[in-house]
Amino acid sequence: MSSTYGENLKLSIFGQSHGSAIGMTLNGIPAGLTVDEKKLAAFLARRAPGQNGWSTPRKETDAPEFLSGIVDGYTCGAPIAAIIRNTNTRSGDYDNLKDCPRPGHADYTAQIKYGGFQDAAGGGHFSGRLTAPLCIAGGMCKQWLEQLGIQISAHIASIGDVSDDLFDPVNPDMQGVGPVFPVLDPKAGLQMQGLIEKVKREGDSIGGTVECCITGLPAGLGEPMFGGMESRIAAIVYGVPAVKGVEFGAGMQVARMRGSENNDPFTVVNGQIQTETNHCGGILGGITNGMPLIFRCAVKPTPSIAKLQQSVKLSENVITTLQVQGRHDPCIVPRAVPVIEAAAAIAIYDTILGGNNHGAK
Repeated sequence: MSSTYGENLKLSIFGQSHGSAIGMTLNGIPAGLTVDEKKLAAFLARRAPGQNGWSTPRKETDAPEFLSGIVDGYTCGAPIAAIIRNTNTRSGDYDNLKDCPRPGHADYTAQIKYGGFQDAAGGGHFSGRLTAPLCIAGGMCKQWLEQLGIQISAHIASIGDVSDDLFDPVNPDMQGVGPVFPVLDPKAGLQMQGLIEKVKREGDSIGGTVECCITGLPAGLGEPMFGGMESRIAAIVYGVPAVKGVEFGAGMQVARMRGSENNDPFTVVNGQIQTETNHCGGILGGITNGMPLIFRCAVKPTPSIAKLQQSVKLSENVITTLQVQGRHDPCIVPRAVPVIEAAAAIAIYDTILGGNNHGAK
C-alpha cells in the first residue's frame, strides 16, 4: 500500500491537496506517551506555507484536529487519527492539467495510472501538501525520541550553487541551526535567500539539499540487508515529494576514496567505544554504531513555474506550450527541512518499537 509506512508502527497518509482535509492515522503506538500539542504546533509551523518570501503565498494554518488516540495529553493505545482542514484552495488554477501535464510533475503519470479519475487540483495526492500530516506523525515521534535522549536536527546544506557549512560528523553543533532560515552559516543563508528571490523574479524555481543529523542513538539499532537503517530511512525520505537522492555519511564521495581514507578508526573515549572519523554516517552493515547518524537528500526544483514550458495536449496528441497558474514555492528546500526531520523520526521510532535490537543499550 503506497500511502502507508512502517513495520512496527503503521502510518497511513490520506487526502488531496485541494480536498476538504488531509490527514494521517498512526497505529501501534504504546499507551501512556505524552504529546505536547503546543510543541507539535510549533514544529508544524516550520513547514506551513505562506509565511515568507521564499514559500508559496497560499496561507494555511495547518492546525491538526485529533480525532482519536490521545486523551488528556497522553496516547491511549488506540490508533491516533488527525486531520488538517484545507481552507485556502484555488482549484480552478489546475483545470487544464489533465489534458496538458506539467513537465517535471506527476500530472502525466497520474493520468496514465488512473485514467483521468485522479484529482488534478493542486497535484491531488501527489502534492507536497501531504507532507503536513507526515509532520504530525513525525513531530510526535520526535518528541518521544527526545524523551529517550535522541535528538534530530536538519538544515539547508545547499540551494543551487550556494552551500552552507555541514554538520561536524563527530561532534555536530545541532543547536547552531538558525530558527527562521535553517542554516548553520547566516551569511550563506542570506546568499540563499537572495538566490531564491532572483529565480522567483525570473518566474523559475531552484533546488538544493538538506542535511539531517541524529544523535543519542545507541549502537545496535537496525538489521543487515533489507532491514538496515539506510533502507528504513531512505524508504520514507523518498516518499517525500521532490526528493531525488539520498546519501549517508560521506555518501557518493566514498567512490573516490581508498579504504585507508574511508575506514573510521575505532577508539575509546571515557570508556565508550567510538570512531575518530564518521565517513560511514553512523551506520555499519545497516546497524547503528553509536556515532551521529548523518544523511543528506537532494530536493529538485519546484516543477510548477511561471515560465513558458513545452508540453503536450493529450486529447489531440500534439505539442503545445504551458504556463502554470497557481501559487507555488520558488524553492521547496527551506520548508522541506522539518519534513526530513519528521521522516527520520518516524523511521527511527519504528525501529525502536521493534524491540529486537539486542545489542542496543
